[in-house]
Amino acid sequence: MNIHWGVKVAAAALVLGAAAFGGYDYYTEQEAQEQAAAAITDTVPVVRMNLNSVVSATGTIRPIDSVEVSSKITARIKSVLVAENDEVTAGQVVATLDGKDYEAKRDQGQFQVTNTLAKYNRTKYLYSIGAKSKEELEDAEYAYDTAKSNLEVTESDLNETVITAPISGVVVGEPKTAGTMAVQGSDNPTVIMRIADLSSKQIMAKVDETDIGNVKIGQDATFTVDTYTDKVFTAHVAKISQTDTSNSWNINSSSSSSSSSSSSASVIYYYVTLDVDDPENLLLPAMTARVDINTATRQNVLAIPISTLKTDTQGSYVVVVTPDGRQENRYIKTGIYSDEYVEVVSGLDEGANISNAYASQKAEAQKNASSGRRGPGPF
Repeated sequence: MNIHWGVKVAAAALVLGAAAFGGYDYYTEQEAQEQAAAAITDTVPVVRMNLNSVVSATGTIRPIDSVEVSSKITARIKSVLVAENDEVTAGQVVATLDGKDYEAKRDQGQFQVTNTLAKYNRTKYLYSIGAKSKEELEDAEYAYDTAKSNLEVTESDLNETVITAPISGVVVGEPKTAGTMAVQGSDNPTVIMRIADLSSKQIMAKVDETDIGNVKIGQDATFTVDTYTDKVFTAHVAKISQTDTSNSWNINSSSSSSSSSSSSASVIYYYVTLDVDDPENLLLPAMTARVDINTATRQNVLAIPISTLKTDTQGSYVVVVTPDGRQENRYIKTGIYSDEYVEVVSGLDEGANISNAYASQKAEAQKNASSGRRGPGPF
């Protein structure tokens, strides 16, 4: 029995040893293959291509011309003659206000004018025959002029009960309904309706301070909106704001002083206004536009992946791999940047192989991840 048991143990040991040897052999073979793959991806050639440098930003679509229609007097809305989405022309009557109080004031004003005119004419005659003093004549004339001025104001207020469209366009949003009190005021007047000219639109985009220096008036841009996922629209830079979106530079501004503690840690943005091409009139106000401004274009230039570029105190350089396998640092002059590539102005020749440390690190990470999951190979 002991002999048979020893034979079994020896056989099991041989099987385990063979399995271990097979697993190790499989592992070393895989390791060699991955190192070969890493060596292949470790260098990239300098190539020629067309490069586009873009600045990406997000903005809001808005009409170039839009107005809030409000009242210059306080009165109740009598009628609203247009509805949302109606097209209107400049000067068209769009609403009326209840003018009974102003009509009464006008009648009183006309009575005052008639009365003071009669008194003035009578005083003027009496003054001519010496029955009235010059001071009395001047008082009568002043009363008449005051009555005329008050009547003009009252008639002007009465005219304001008829609301007309200041521009041609489309009524955007629901207007106020009849019966609503329209309150005048410079701070918070009642907005009866909004009218916008939707034939011409703009984008108000926020551009990061690190990119604003590359943006110039007249540059072309493309953008997309969420509702038309497969359509690309075009636009053109029309204006670049000379101050950041929060005026953080102005220490005298209340808004900037309230945010001064956080402005140093937050990103600074500048508004860039772009004129939109929308011949089909598909875009609506307040849509979010994701904009790419084309800041530079280069045709058939030398380029390398941005991942291969390194910098030190002397400038930008890459690691060139010579045909015999040696590596040397080569300082270069760069041009424009795209998302993944950078233009090489000087310092490299087409076809030169340069080390791609990013590719090597990626391959190494993949190798480590794979070796962590690998089990014994087949045997």
